[in-house]
Amino acid sequence: MSAALENRRIPNADPAGTAWREAPVAVLPTARRIRTVFNGRTIVDTTEALVLFEHDHLPVYYLPVKDIDEAVLVPTDKTSHCPRKGDASYWSIVVGDRTAENAVWGYETNPVEGAPDLSGYRAVYWNAVDHWYEEDEEVFVHARDPFKRVDALRSSRHVRVELDGIVLAETHRPTLVFETSLPTRHYIPRSDVKHEVLRDSETVTACPYKGRAHYYSAQLGDRRVEDIAWTYTFPVPEIPKIEQHVAFYDEQVDTYVDGVLQERPETAWS
Repeated sequence: MSAALENRRIPNADPAGTAWREAPVAVLPTARRIRTVFNGRTIVDTTEALVLFEHDHLPVYYLPVKDIDEAVLVPTDKTSHCPRKGDASYWSIVVGDRTAENAVWGYETNPVEGAPDLSGYRAVYWNAVDHWYEEDEEVFVHARDPFKRVDALRSSRHVRVELDGIVLAETHRPTLVFETSLPTRHYIPRSDVKHEVLRDSETVTACPYKGRAHYYSAQLGDRRVEDIAWTYTFPVPEIPKIEQHVAFYDEQVDTYVDGVLQERPETAWS
């Protein structure tokens, strides 16, 4: 192991590679090339980033100072304190006629005992810049968790989706998506969806693991249920099987799999 990598080892590492995740804050090196672009200028380009994990938070990239274009950073007076990581300083990003206020932060001094040493790294608010890339592929929403799996499996199970007794979709050829910590989602071919009750929605969301999703609402007589289904028209290359399929929020509809009514999951979308 190189000295550089040895210095970046995660705290409390164990042979199985799992005990460190019990720490309130831990970091994991990633060999992926991480780049950020703001106002047409690449401000970060590194192959030595850290992925920081913190309880009850999404993963965050911490980027080596040496790989950040410091010419575009302007120190600000803002500070904050994290009981897990210490005292943070902030910088704005200024490129041409655009400024992202307090978009960058870092823990330069006074780390909390037991926390990883982040003094040589900075973090950037995801939405403060225009684009994030892992290698040459754009990533959306937040840093990808290397421990999260998204598996799309073609199936011959009979899936029927109903709302108020009205069939919204029925198929014997779904693609089931199993995503860590989320309910199973049933992606149904467009030709097996009852489009006469669906209406295009203006809602668009993004997922770091699947891509950009466009939504449908359901119109049942005088009742309209907003954003009840979604589709990934052009999913990321890792999960092509869901292209041109439609999935419904099982939290809001009655989903039958092989004739058995599935329990509605309790999630943020309930």
